[in-house]
Amino acid sequence: MRDIPDEMAARIESGAARLCHVWRLERADGAVTGFTDHDRDLVVDGVVCRAGSGWTAGAAESAVGLAAGSVSAAGALDDAAITEADVAAGRFDGAKVELWRVDWSEPDLKVRLWAGTLARMRREEGRFLADLEGPLSKLERVVGRTYGRMCDARLGDERCGIAAAGRRCDKRWETCVRTFGNGVNFRGFADVPGDDFLTAYPAGGARNDGGSRR
Repeated sequence: MRDIPDEMAARIESGAARLCHVWRLERADGAVTGFTDHDRDLVVDGVVCRAGSGWTAGAAESAVGLAAGSVSAAGALDDAAITEADVAAGRFDGAKVELWRVDWSEPDLKVRLWAGTLARMRREEGRFLADLEGPLSKLERVVGRTYGRMCDARLGDERCGIAAAGRRCDKRWETCVRTFGNGVNFRGFADVPGDDFLTAYPAGGARNDGGSRR
């Protein structure tokens, strides 16, 4: 639940609030920068939030909430704030990001809409593109290996060890052994029983010695 200051709530209710978005970035090296979609710079909690940075309201609205996935934001490269050299060096990667809704006429009146991590920032055609991850994004990450019959290696990668040029693999044990002769590097579990095994039951009048499963 968002903690909205009483005075700000009253202004919003009356229609007197003058609202804008503010982004606060804290890099891993401790450097803090701020940006706003207002038409002039704002000072919020002692941080100068630069106007005209290209961070748009559209990107802000898409970032609101607790989405597990990531969203993107874009803006202009700025020699005083986000430089091409800093982006290339990855200095903003992993930065903590906060998105605030601020009354620009009284910047102390604000409410935090979203907090997350700047997963990656990259340069594209004279501007930056930032990938922002929400607080639940870690729930989407695969940890460990998937336990299944099919191989989870990529044809040609280090775990596979087969040259991939012009070749395809359907990730089955039979293909790995007969086509590539690479059973020793098979990264699946070929003997995992299928769903039919879990639902099988003895048939009346039949010889139930397990021979059908050999």
